[in-house]
Amino acid sequence: MATGTEEPTLTVDELAARAGVTVRTVRFYSTRGLLPPPVIGPRRVGHYGREHLARLALIEELQHQGMTLAAIERYLEQLPPDMSARDLAIHRALVASWAPDKAEDMTRAELERRAGRTLTEPDLGLLTAMAVLGPPEAGGEGYRVDPGLLRLGVELLDVPIAHETILAARTVLLEHTRSAAQELTRLFRDEVWSPYRERESDPEHVAAMKSLSAHMQPMVVQALVTAFQRSLKEELRAAFTAR
Repeated sequence: MATGTEEPTLTVDELAARAGVTVRTVRFYSTRGLLPPPVIGPRRVGHYGREHLARLALIEELQHQGMTLAAIERYLEQLPPDMSARDLAIHRALVASWAPDKAEDMTRAELERRAGRTLTEPDLGLLTAMAVLGPPEAGGEGYRVDPGLLRLGVELLDVPIAHETILAARTVLLEHTRSAAQELTRLFRDEVWSPYRERESDPEHVAAMKSLSAHMQPMVVQALVTAFQRSLKEELRAAFTAR
């Protein structure tokens, strides 16, 4: 599955290493239809591309949100089949905004292995400015890395846009997603949680609340991503057709 100009070049072992999963997991996802088939090259060796890597990262994030494989299958089926690696990375970044912090300490060698490239000092500086990297915990070595943002951050290193613009866009996204989260939390507290507190003695209501809490974030994330994609498409169309 190759979109754009880059040809798939990763073997299944390389793909698994870059994604931080096992080869068995990659093959299992392929059999479930969560990953497109590889491009078969000479000697019938399968080769994978950046889209496969980005899709694995999205699957991992959805699992962190508590979604089952069946739910993830339905979720992925709703995405455009020709989404590029960059589109998938942006999609995952929006989903990751709901995930708890899970930073890891990495050496520079491990960081570059996970990034799939050598990182220059300016690269490290930009990744730090984007909050992808930070200082290690007390006594640690290397870098404190947010895996949920690493792939997107590395993708952005090659985007032909001024770094100041990228950082400004990040600020806009953080401000508006935090505002949306606050409003949704207020709505949930006032319209759902308060009535629940009044009916704690009702076993059926308690069970319904537990079920809703378990499924709330994945549902809200999907609604948020879909609404954002549509709004962005409309705004871009209006901005560029008006010229």
